[in-house]
This record gives sequence, structure tokens and C-alpha cells, in this order.
Amino acid sequence: MKKEEVIHQRFNSLSEAFHSFGLPDPQHPLIGFINADASQSINGNFPQSHVLNFYKISYKRQLSGKIRYGQTYYDFDGGGLLFASPNQILGNQTGTNPGECSQYTLLIHPDFLWNYPLAKKIRQYGFFSYSINEALHLSDKEKETVISIFKNIEEELNSRIDDFSQDVIISQIELLLNYANRFYKRQFITRKTVNADLLQKLDEILDDHFDSEVSLKQGLPTVQYLSEKLNISPSYLSDMLRSLTGQNTQQHIHDKLIEKAKEKLSVTQLSVTEIAYELGFEYPQSFSKLFKAKTNQSPLEFRRTFN
Repeated sequence: MKKEEVIHQRFNSLSEAFHSFGLPDPQHPLIGFINADASQSINGNFPQSHVLNFYKISYKRQLSGKIRYGQTYYDFDGGGLLFASPNQILGNQTGTNPGECSQYTLLIHPDFLWNYPLAKKIRQYGFFSYSINEALHLSDKEKETVISIFKNIEEELNSRIDDFSQDVIISQIELLLNYANRFYKRQFITRKTVNADLLQKLDEILDDHFDSEVSLKQGLPTVQYLSEKLNISPSYLSDMLRSLTGQNTQQHIHDKLIEKAKEKLSVTQLSVTEIAYELGFEYPQSFSKLFKAKTNQSPLEFRRTFN
């Protein structure tokens, strides 16, 4: 039976998004701010599954519900920030109350950032591609900081727009993102115990992959494959690993792969080609090149040290 295709409503402009909330056009065509407390006309009928053509940063008073983090569920009832990048599929996912609108929502079209360094830098913030389960949960002090920046942006948009407006708003957005980056680092630290459990689970998955015939059939493990196994988005997984080990997921995979390769080279009589295939490489030359880059020795040179 053919799987039914899911249709996601796409919003190409800020005006379309505002109209879905029952609001008039935003003050600026490329950036809009929605204050749910001040907007009595919000209808709450925003489509559950949709795609935006712009960045979205929203603050919810409550991220209520049971949120899955890795293999574990946690209860949260505090406020937090959610981020989305252009062309990301958004929808009703576990961990939020679908009937509850965000208190503050900032929508930023990429063109608004054009000709500013932030246009490139914003793509480097991994949290724009985190899943909703990995929202930033804020302390009371952090909430005050975030809300004050939102209010500054709202005030600037509601005042007269002049030659300095865009510069001021861009600087406020940068400030908000820098604080979000700091607060996420704090979240990684406060979740250090559960992150260590995830790291252990990750290594178990990699061990099973390389020690069984999975690598022969499926090839090298990918970041996407591992993140799905751990129920974490690829970006969050890499950022979590950086906080624990200083390496991203791809680097961690390579280290585990070299560890397994050294083991096979030292205790088996398999040829380098056979080892490469067993580890999931399509071409033995790629294995030898990676091994040399990581160890400053070819696989055969490493093996000779054991003879």
C-alpha cells in the first residue's frame, strides 16, 4: 500500500504567516514581531504542519508536557526558546501544547540580513536545526534577559523606521543569539549526566555496527543514522559531543573507526582490503587515506610494528 504523502503548508512571506494568525501585515515586510499578550486578534489556527521561508525565534511561557530527550523522557513546565531555520518542517510534536501560542515570536526573512555579517554567521548556530524536543529551557534570570531583548526589538519595530533601524535590530538579534548560545552551553553542562549516558549508548551503537555485519551491508555509519538511533537531531548530537569530548559526531565516528581498524590490523591476518570492506568502506584506498591522516602511518606500516 502506497504511503500517503504529507502536505506541508508553505509560507513564503511574513504577511502570509501574519494573516494565518488573523493579524494585519507586519510593520516591515522582511521582519515581524508578534506579541501574543498585545495582540487580541490571534486566532490560534496556525496549521500544525508547515514550512516557513524565514527564520523563526519564539518564546513560550511553558514548554509543557513530557519531552523526549534521547532515550529518556523529562517533564518540563518552564519557559523556553525555540528556533527554526528556513525550509524546516514545523508541526505539532510531542513536548508542546498545540493550543498554546508563543508569547513572543520573531520572524526574520533572510533578505533582512543581507549585506550584514550575521547573514553568514546565523547559519553557524546549530540550534536553528534542533528539533522541538531540544528547546532551550531558561532559568528565571535567563528569561529576564531574553524578554528584555524581545521588548527592545518590538519597540524598535513599532517606532518610526529610519536609517538606523536595521542596524539597531540586527545588533539586538545578534545579542539574542549570543545569549542563546551561552544558555545552550549551560544546558549541556546541567545535563552532563544524561549526556554521558547518551555518549555511552553512541559508542555501543558504533561497536555493534563495526563488530557485526551491519557495516558490510550498510557501509559507514552516518551522523543521520546515529542521531535517529539516539532520538536526537544531528545538530544537537554534534553540539552535545563537542561539549563532552571537543569533537563533533563525524570526528567521533572516525576515531571509533580507527580504533577498530587498529584492532583488526593487530590481531587478525585479514588484508587491508578485507578490513576496509568489513568496516564499511566502498573503496580500500579511502580507508588507507583516512588511516594515514589519523595516525601518520599507513595500515601496513602500523601492522609491521606488531611483527
